[in-house]
Amino acid sequence: MDILKMVDRKDVDERYTWDLTHIFKSKEELQRQLSGVEQLVNKFLDEHNKLYSNKDDVKNALDLYSEILEKAYLCWAYTSLSMETDYGNQENYKLFMETDGILSDLMAKISFFKIRILTTNEDVLKDLEKDETYGAYIQRVLEDKPYVLSEETEKALAKMTPLNSFYSIYNAIKLQDMKFPDFEAGGKKMQLSYNLFEGQYEASNDTEIRRNSFVEFSKVLEEHKNSTAAAYLGECQKMKVLSELRGYDSVFDFLLHDQRVSRELYDRQLDVIMKELSPIMRKYARILKRNHNLDKMTYMDLKIDAITGFDRQISVEEAKDLIEEGLEVLGEEYVQMLDEAFEHRWIDFVNNHGKSTGAFCSSPYGTHSYVLINWTGTMTEAMTLAHELGHAGQGKYTNENCNILDTDLSMYLVEAPSTANELIMGRELLKKAQSEEEKKYLKGQIIARTYYHNFVTHFIEGYYQREVLKLIDQGKTFTADDLSEIFLETLKKFWGDDVEFTKGAELTWMRQPHYYMGLYPYTYSAGLTIGTQVAKLIEENPDNSKNWIEVLKTGGKLKPMDFAKKAGVDISTDKPLKDTIQYIGSLVEALE
Repeated sequence: MDILKMVDRKDVDERYTWDLTHIFKSKEELQRQLSGVEQLVNKFLDEHNKLYSNKDDVKNALDLYSEILEKAYLCWAYTSLSMETDYGNQENYKLFMETDGILSDLMAKISFFKIRILTTNEDVLKDLEKDETYGAYIQRVLEDKPYVLSEETEKALAKMTPLNSFYSIYNAIKLQDMKFPDFEAGGKKMQLSYNLFEGQYEASNDTEIRRNSFVEFSKVLEEHKNSTAAAYLGECQKMKVLSELRGYDSVFDFLLHDQRVSRELYDRQLDVIMKELSPIMRKYARILKRNHNLDKMTYMDLKIDAITGFDRQISVEEAKDLIEEGLEVLGEEYVQMLDEAFEHRWIDFVNNHGKSTGAFCSSPYGTHSYVLINWTGTMTEAMTLAHELGHAGQGKYTNENCNILDTDLSMYLVEAPSTANELIMGRELLKKAQSEEEKKYLKGQIIARTYYHNFVTHFIEGYYQREVLKLIDQGKTFTADDLSEIFLETLKKFWGDDVEFTKGAELTWMRQPHYYMGLYPYTYSAGLTIGTQVAKLIEENPDNSKNWIEVLKTGGKLKPMDFAKKAGVDISTDKPLKDTIQYIGSLVEALE
């Protein structure tokens, strides 16, 4: 079976799907686990719904609390991953919503726990901060203290979680309601879908396919812009209300608190890139226009290859060899994990109707990671897979070495392990290139895949998001047309007169789910800044890979500044960011 062909989920080749039986063998086993979580919650209420007088009281409560989270998260992961591969499967969709509601209700019952910890004697908490297992978690709880509300309020907010899931509404619009017509190119009709457009057509070196698909794709987005804007407005207003309830000065302070970074780091990332990367990427756009002999350089053309001639279709099996060869510097244990990912069906490759767009990795505690990708058989997709397996590597080392309470890496850092993988692999391929033209092609791939995607696409999302949230902070609202205007102005500010913005460019804000995940978009460039420097350190001395693995083992214990420092990168200044931009500039120069 051709796994590149868009089919219904029931018709896919099972060999290229992920195997969720590694979590639960059946839905009956899931239900038994849910019942077990309920029993543990009731046990927690019986034994730990009290004030804690000593260190052992708190640690005993934390032991049971951790067990509840482990079992609950596996339930959530199983049902959400079942849904992500086919939003058209109403049974799985309903199962996820029901499970999410049950778990939210159960967690609301024990939402008092953080407050009880904070009312514990100060000397006991100071002692607990030194505890090997729970010290890092206690430190984060104490950081939250100024913003924790009363027990009843916290319980109410926890119970409201499944009722304000604007992300679910967004996905329903995008993956269930949007239907795309065929389009014509080269005298024949071609099938169009979200995944086909983003996975194949928008980066096609065939100008007619690329531009014609964009026009038809944008027409469908236009039809759904108002409902999508309404979902996003609901998300923004929710964040505003929560920031005010918890006593933050702004939505930004509220969202950055969990990332454990300052507003200065956030603004610096956006402002420096806009100023210093923009001229480099405008030059890159001119190179694309020249190399492809385009009549004009439009927004529809920005994702094409800078150098053609070396692009070819590669199979999943070839990608496996390529990735393992490119990442072998990370050690035998790491390569063994990669081997297991392919051999034991951690990865869902197939293209099917209703499948979530793009790619992601989920690393449930207590089992291995799961990677979703829409396989296109290109070098770009192999780089994407290396990226997602970087998340899997981080998940492996974190879950094996940390309590579940310490597994959440700061969002500021979360893209560092993944983008480092792309660059380690890319640099390794460059070393083995057979000619200067092949080197140019690979450098073009590193720009187009790693840097364009993370340092441009997601940066523009982040810059746009900041402008939208400024409105929300001022108590204002917005419409779909307002969002389109803000996005278009951001594009023009970055690309200037070197790119023509055809109708539909302004609707790109509709295509990303990241806006429903806090201040996520800007963190791609933050993670890639660290990833670039880590890849450089490993290239200079392969032994540095051992230190990088040790850093990954710290999970979410360290603040971003300390995590980066342990990896050998000083983000207290803008030097790593500017060095990274300079490196992108050198790649663009090489293409000229």
